[in-house]
Amino acid sequence: MTSSIAPIQDRLAEADVAGITIVWADNNGIPRSRTVPIAGLADAAERGVGMSPLFAVFDSRDVISFAHGGLSNASGDIRLLPVMERVTPLAGQPGFAWAPGRQLGPDGEPYPYDQRSRLEAQVARAAAAGLSVRAGFELEFFVSRAGDEPAAAQQGPAYGPAALLQVDEFAAAVLRDLAANGVPVGQFHAEYGLSQLEVSLGPSDPVTAADRQLLARQTIHAAARAHGLRVSFAPMVTADGVGNGLHLHVSVSRGGDNLFVPAASGQGERGAGAPHGRRLPEGDGARFLGGLLRDLPAIAAVSAPSVPSLLRRRPGYFAGAYQFWGVENREAPLRYVPSSPFIGTDRANVELKASDASGNPYLALAVVLAAGLAGIDDNAELPPPIQDDPGRWSDAQRAERGLVPLPVTPEGQERALLASKRIGDALGEPLLGAFTAVRRADAAWAADRSAEETIAALRWRY
Repeated sequence: MTSSIAPIQDRLAEADVAGITIVWADNNGIPRSRTVPIAGLADAAERGVGMSPLFAVFDSRDVISFAHGGLSNASGDIRLLPVMERVTPLAGQPGFAWAPGRQLGPDGEPYPYDQRSRLEAQVARAAAAGLSVRAGFELEFFVSRAGDEPAAAQQGPAYGPAALLQVDEFAAAVLRDLAANGVPVGQFHAEYGLSQLEVSLGPSDPVTAADRQLLARQTIHAAARAHGLRVSFAPMVTADGVGNGLHLHVSVSRGGDNLFVPAASGQGERGAGAPHGRRLPEGDGARFLGGLLRDLPAIAAVSAPSVPSLLRRRPGYFAGAYQFWGVENREAPLRYVPSSPFIGTDRANVELKASDASGNPYLALAVVLAAGLAGIDDNAELPPPIQDDPGRWSDAQRAERGLVPLPVTPEGQERALLASKRIGDALGEPLLGAFTAVRRADAAWAADRSAEETIAALRWRY
């Protein structure tokens, strides 16, 4: 091991790197880390870095919940191991490198609370079924002038080049630094919200996609600081704003064929409800989407789990307020994006819009894969898509379509999570228990506070 680490150490030393920051995301989606000097990298790669097991029960405000029986006291120690093939010198933080971390028990065995390994297990499950998965995140974030209070760094207009011009040097640094840090970018633009930008990351395998999401956030934070700015990826930055999503795109293939692309020989009956006569996924592609739709309330409880996530879940805000899917419908929490001859015949994917920075990216992807794979196994049915905003319908119209809202209270979200054995099994009993304890701690604290107070308390945690 030491000999294989030496070239990495030499490369980092040539780049004048002093320390390697090993990062993981907790059950609130908040990145946590340990930093080791470059001289200690070989030892860290061999034995890991010691850390408390209690990070699994940190709530969003760094308060430790002892309500989970498996982590009910301060005893114990685990090891944080850097993933060496992902070590990246940080373009925006000269002197430091970055690596994702894997949590192990003190005996070097897999740690049941390690979020990254839960995703790796689902990727292996997909591979065993002959499936490969590609994933990528879209990151929305608020850009503020430096300070504790949010102060818009640009005034729009939404989607306009003039909005980026107002933060021109920062925007250029984001693109340069992401490229230097090995994070591919599909596009970058001013978004709909006040002083809101969005960067779309290129697709990759699921574990790499989760790693890149964390690295991209670190990169953007550093670029903001260097230009006298501050950014927030929080689900809600102000109570009256549109909030930020970290939308998740996924595609699934077998033998190189994208399952979400309808077979050329299909009859197209499923396409009757699609816009412009487009045909819809069939076979295992439809079953995968059916599995996602079936478990969507439980998925959202993991991918957008915080109290601000629930405050953001409103009709008309593109946040996915109801349990349905649609074709290129941005109000749908599951948005099917079809292929076309122009953009590419194999580019079909599904976007989870009920996803934000408070969702651990590894767990979000793990439960999406678990639900979709179960849909294939169980022949889950996929109802017709909805191409409208159900928030504008009457109660009777929604009832006629069997349409129900996604949970908007912590209690409702917990019920949805615990009701799905498929999602519970994907997390594993220990991690599910810790995750639930953290959510209850957050909810209990927020219950005595206004929405504005809760949003303000978590604004800069992301």
